[in-house]
Amino acid sequence: MTTESNLLATIQSKLPDLNKSEAKVAAAILQNPEDATRSSIASLAGVAGVSEPSVNRFCKTFGASGFPDFKLQLARSLASGVRYVSRAVAFSDDIQTFPRKLFDNAINALITSREDLPLPAIERAVDHISQARRVIFFGLGTSAAVARDAEHKFFRFNVPVITHEDPLMLRMLAVSGGVGDVFFFISHTGRTKALVEAAQIASNTEATVVAMTHEGSPLAEHSHCCIHVNVEEDTDHYLPMTSRLVQLVILDVLAAGVTLRRGESFTPYLARIKDSLKDTRYPTS
Repeated sequence: MTTESNLLATIQSKLPDLNKSEAKVAAAILQNPEDATRSSIASLAGVAGVSEPSVNRFCKTFGASGFPDFKLQLARSLASGVRYVSRAVAFSDDIQTFPRKLFDNAINALITSREDLPLPAIERAVDHISQARRVIFFGLGTSAAVARDAEHKFFRFNVPVITHEDPLMLRMLAVSGGVGDVFFFISHTGRTKALVEAAQIASNTEATVVAMTHEGSPLAEHSHCCIHVNVEEDTDHYLPMTSRLVQLVILDVLAAGVTLRRGESFTPYLARIKDSLKDTRYPTS
């Protein structure tokens, strides 16, 4: 019997073992679990593109007596955890339990994302960044911190790199885009209005718009190259944790890709940047 508190995580982990119809139902639920709790069996079957009996069999696979019972378990799963902090922990947790839960949650998210990496999109993004005359990273809120980390990584490639988190500056920079400019938008939900509007403006210039965001989001629709990051984290109700970690690792992947694209001849330049820090540190004992 699947425990209610980790039903979504269990569905995610069982994806490789599901048959084709079950996988379609799982994808529909994971894409929008809150909608699934309000759906009829007919509407969920329609969204998933399967029959109603297939939905019912899926529910029984995860320990429910039927679709109504499954929806109840799913609703309880969504309401679990410490609201506005993390679904992975509970108020009853102590120092012996909640740190491990958060680590396990992060590790599982990274492993799941690794298995679902959009490699063609990552390769295209490496191409765009490698050929750019300047790269501008945009992010707001938690994604602004990720954008600043990107700036810290990518300035090393001898290309002008900046980041901005002011909504008005985003719009002004977006409209100034030209050939060779890469505007890189970062947003877990892809629904932040200021970012989506800036991406729409930039997409109408000669610049290239790259987005790291949720598949099918408004931001994804206005990008020329979208790195889909479908981490199942409800940031409307919980702190961004695993989604932010996955974004940071994908930026590491992109930075490594640009380095490999530049080749070994670029290594001395990177070494000079690293060596410039030697005098800022006390020697190791």
